[in-house]
Amino acid sequence: MTGYAPPGPDEGEPRRSPALARPYAWTEGRTAPSVDIAVEALVETTAAGRAELAYQSSSALAQVTELCIRPRSLMEVAALLGLPLGVVRVLVSDLMQERLVIVRDTLSDNSSWDDRHDLMERVLHGLRDL
Repeated sequence: MTGYAPPGPDEGEPRRSPALARPYAWTEGRTAPSVDIAVEALVETTAAGRAELAYQSSSALAQVTELCIRPRSLMEVAALLGLPLGVVRVLVSDLMQERLVIVRDTLSDNSSWDDRHDLMERVLHGLRDL
């Protein structure tokens, strides 16, 4: 039987499945971000982004802005929203251009061993928090 959903809490009505939208629908057809963002990069909402939250609708951009009030990795944002990583990259790059979020790169090519060690500590701490 197609379209069957298990009974909901009231046992009379079927439980509704979440709406599935194609990834390009979230990004208005764009598939590539304007900036390359590493999966471990931390995304944080700026003061302007916090102020804008009061005026934003329930769009995906507003959801990202709200999630990133506390700094989160790009991968964590994608997981929490249940969206593909590529979609979240495009959304975050849009928010960066509007200065509603900032992205903190974790490491560069010339990062010291101490920088790399600190990153591993933060990742381990983040994993423990999950």
